[in-house]
Amino acid sequence: MRLLRFPQLEVDKGIPYSRMHVDRLEKAGQFPKRVRLGPMTVAWVEEEIDAYLATKMAEREAA
Repeated sequence: MRLLRFPQLEVDKGIPYSRMHVDRLEKAGQFPKRVRLGPMTVAWVEEEIDAYLATKMAEREAA
């Protein structure tokens, strides 16, 4: 399992969202939940981010 820090969401996965937007999406249940690694450190599970992106691609194909 690989964990992605916030900058890697954009660099590695092409997700251009701001931190605030990610927070809003998470609270609404529309983005994978973060993993707290320390008091000021969070990350996301890469497989969950990949599944999120696959869902977005499927929505695009269905439209």
